[in-house]
Amino acid sequence: MNNPPAATPSAAPHKAAILAIILVSYVMIVLDTSIVLTGLPKIHQELGFTDTGLAWVQSAYTLTFGGLLLLAARAGDIYGRRRLLQLGLVLFTVASLAIGLAQSPAMLVAARAIQGVGAAIVAPSTLALLQTTFTQGRERTRAIALYSAVAGIAASVGLVLGGVLAEWLSWRVGFFINLPIGAAMLAATQRYLAESEMKQGRFDVAGAASSTVGMAALVYGLIRSAGAGWGDGLTQGALAAGVLLLAAFIAIERRAAHAILPLRLFGSRQRNAAYGARVLFLGAMIGFFFFTTQFLQVVLRYPPSLTGLAFLPMTLVNFGVALCVPRLTRRLGNARLLAVGLATTALGMAWLSRVDAGTVYWLGVALPMVLIGAGQGMALSPLTAAGVAGVPAQDAGAASGLVNVAHQMGNALGLAVLVAVAGLGASQLAGVPLLAHRVTVALGGASAMLALALLLVLSSRRGG
Repeated sequence: MNNPPAATPSAAPHKAAILAIILVSYVMIVLDTSIVLTGLPKIHQELGFTDTGLAWVQSAYTLTFGGLLLLAARAGDIYGRRRLLQLGLVLFTVASLAIGLAQSPAMLVAARAIQGVGAAIVAPSTLALLQTTFTQGRERTRAIALYSAVAGIAASVGLVLGGVLAEWLSWRVGFFINLPIGAAMLAATQRYLAESEMKQGRFDVAGAASSTVGMAALVYGLIRSAGAGWGDGLTQGALAAGVLLLAAFIAIERRAAHAILPLRLFGSRQRNAAYGARVLFLGAMIGFFFFTTQFLQVVLRYPPSLTGLAFLPMTLVNFGVALCVPRLTRRLGNARLLAVGLATTALGMAWLSRVDAGTVYWLGVALPMVLIGAGQGMALSPLTAAGVAGVPAQDAGAASGLVNVAHQMGNALGLAVLVAVAGLGASQLAGVPLLAHRVTVALGGASAMLALALLLVLSSRRGG
């Protein structure tokens, strides 16, 4: 999300209410990233998704979320943050209703894309409100700590809640619960939030359109290749269109007067490594959740509720280690802690990639998850710090936005790559053996992504 420059804190008398609006709104968009994961096998069966098409349930959301973050943050500055937050809440809530009512893969994917647009508007608006409401120092530090903590808690709760709802009620209920929450947030924003001062400016619409459509074409081509093959004309056309549109995006940003992504941010080798490592890291992690969920439910035959609980070794350790990051950073330094975190995650992922139909959960799944959770807890904060290190004050907001774009694009592009490679060598397989093979290959690919992320970080340190 886009981190705006510091502003004069408001004198609003309802800071507790404003903080509640910020936290609940952010929890809602984070929750919907994870709550869908443990419901994926049910969605697969009920709506008739193909094995590869199922990836679009997640990718449609992350593509529009990441692709429009920077443009949405700019819109908040121009049109007012309360107005944009309310628009984002409306889009997110209405899209949640459409997802819950979806009767076909096309309807669900389209609604998830619209939901991602709403999330792209809500996310930067909430952080901007946090910085303009709470004074610099202890008050703002506490608010930001709560903001970060609820994101981790929401992601963990979403996995468990999604599984429970999918088994006992329906996966659709996980989206219907957004309706009363969204309505309450709209009423609260109208009552407690004052409109921010609007500024003059223009939008880099061409940049936003070319980057978002280019990434969507690239992801579509990669996912389609898993079913149609690399020689398919539409696969090749989509990949070519994606590359050309992303090249056009770079050309547009070079000339744009109000660029959503100032290219000068790529002038640092260390920051470039952090952006690349973040894309690879998040690609590996979304693959971990996507394929491990299916492995637990289809191969080990866990019910959805138990599947959510099966991730607790990872999520609990992740949360505990993340709380120790400030102390670990003082002791090891940011770069060394990041390297240790990436190496630990890669080790856990490589261990987990050895799963098969005879795997015992505690040894073959839970223990690798402990390493993955510890590594993620150590790596994410240093990755964020490295992505904004040395950025001039006037580019702080754009750099923060780029970090979060890398986060969402890593989710979308990484999952597409892993879906594409998961079927390699599986032409003679079907049913449960096919899925077990796909999980093993995909998690092996995720391990390679993490190893490459580690190499990027280490090479940037040597290159100083």
